[in-house]
Amino acid sequence: MSPQAAGLLQLTALIAALALAYRPLGDYMAKVYSSEKNYAPEKWIYKVIGANPAAEMRWPAYLRAVLAFSAVSVLFLYLLQRIQGSLPGSLGFSSIDPDQAFNTAASFVANTNWQSYYGEQAMGHVVQTGGLAVQNFLSAAVGMAVAVALVRGFARSRTGELGNFWADLVRGTVRILVPISVIGAIVLVACGAIQNFSGIHQVGQFMGGTQEWNGGAVASQEAIKELGTNGGGYFNANSAHPFENPNPLSNLFEIFLILLIPFALTRTFGRMVGSLRQGYAVLGAMAVIWIGFTALMMWTEFAHRGPAFEIAGGAMEGKETRFGIAGSSIFAVATTLTSTGAVNSFHSSYTGFGGGITMLGMQLGEIAPGGVGSGLYGMLIMAVIAVFLAGLMVGRTPEYLGKKIGTRQIKLAACYILVTPALVLGFTAVALALPTPADSMTNSGAHGFSEILYAYTSGANNNGSAFAGLNADTQWFNTTIGIAMLLGRFVPMVFVLALAGSLAEQKPVPETAGTLRTDKPLYAGLLVGTILIITGLTYFPALALGPLAEGLAS
Repeated sequence: MSPQAAGLLQLTALIAALALAYRPLGDYMAKVYSSEKNYAPEKWIYKVIGANPAAEMRWPAYLRAVLAFSAVSVLFLYLLQRIQGSLPGSLGFSSIDPDQAFNTAASFVANTNWQSYYGEQAMGHVVQTGGLAVQNFLSAAVGMAVAVALVRGFARSRTGELGNFWADLVRGTVRILVPISVIGAIVLVACGAIQNFSGIHQVGQFMGGTQEWNGGAVASQEAIKELGTNGGGYFNANSAHPFENPNPLSNLFEIFLILLIPFALTRTFGRMVGSLRQGYAVLGAMAVIWIGFTALMMWTEFAHRGPAFEIAGGAMEGKETRFGIAGSSIFAVATTLTSTGAVNSFHSSYTGFGGGITMLGMQLGEIAPGGVGSGLYGMLIMAVIAVFLAGLMVGRTPEYLGKKIGTRQIKLAACYILVTPALVLGFTAVALALPTPADSMTNSGAHGFSEILYAYTSGANNNGSAFAGLNADTQWFNTTIGIAMLLGRFVPMVFVLALAGSLAEQKPVPETAGTLRTDKPLYAGLLVGTILIITGLTYFPALALGPLAEGLAS
């Protein structure tokens, strides 16, 4: 079987698995977030934190809860790293420096999981399991809670109440993320991933020196890392490391975990707003972009240009032979079109156009299907923009799901889509204008520019993957990328929740003959076009200076 045919077979199996899980998981999540029943473990949690899960919140109260919880999480994780040297199970590692501790705390709480350190040489068992792994669950649950709040904004009328953040957070963690992660960890252990608390031990000689590895609860962290679209690796090589991702089967399973909840949430959305067709339209837009990007990436990386590529069967530089071009390409697209950031290959080694595809996937806003929660609310924001543009073309007041999209709604949506590009392009420009940050680049020219553009694209979009080649462990990059991650995560949430509140207060508008049908393929096509046009107009000049210039020159 040719590598191309094997890649197509992997993609087909992945789509089939996602299709089988779509309906039951989507319906289950809708029931979880609509339930009034609290299980015993949840009641204990509410009692400890002093929360009343039955108390409804308007959007300012919901936002305050999100920000307060996240601020406490950042502080806790920062302090845990700063005292690591005094903790048991630290494996002899010292405490983390202040700038790196801030960057890591901001990264994991913002669901970014950008890492400017070597995991196996910096973090002990307590920080890995009690800090980083815990935030993998909680940051994912926060994103899902905000998405559900926006869905309630569309579903409810003549009320500003969006549910209870604490109930949404706890239920998303206890009823969705934990059970699936347990199953996922068992599967990964069966595939060969390690799961232990062993210390550092020698594994043999390497180039005249001793090679050492430490163990860890890798499989359990790998499961929630992918399921929660987090991406932080236990080891520096991330999902290219055989302890995290042993073989092609585990590789395909990890891609499945990455895409599982983001795609299934479209069914949850359709179920909660009372129209499964609306969920299918959003799903269709997501699927078209994801399949299109995957096909384009595989074509780019399989293209034969020169003798070396001919011998290797394609662009194999930076890719694991056990995954090949197809398994690496599918993984790269999945991880950059979601907010995962896990990597099983090094994106800096991709072809110029291939590296550009990974960058463009993040610059879309990571909405196809996007992160857990963030992908859905990002796509719904774009749906509002698309409806508005359609209304302008036909001269009619735009409506979406029975809600009028007026001046307030479109301003909030516009502010949402402007935040991330401002962070990405602003920080990239400043970094290149100053003399010191540019010293961190391994390469010059277009590829060096791509290293910095990719870093801020990854940070501000809460992806977390790295282009490689950039020394990001400096005070400048640790601080500025940390700031970009926090602003890129929580400022858009302000606009999402404000929009949800304004929609929930509205009285539903009856559907008429002139109402744009947003559950039809025509609208899904308009939504895809809107996303591509907005992203292209925003980022094309920067992409032209980086990956496009490199690709055309090769």
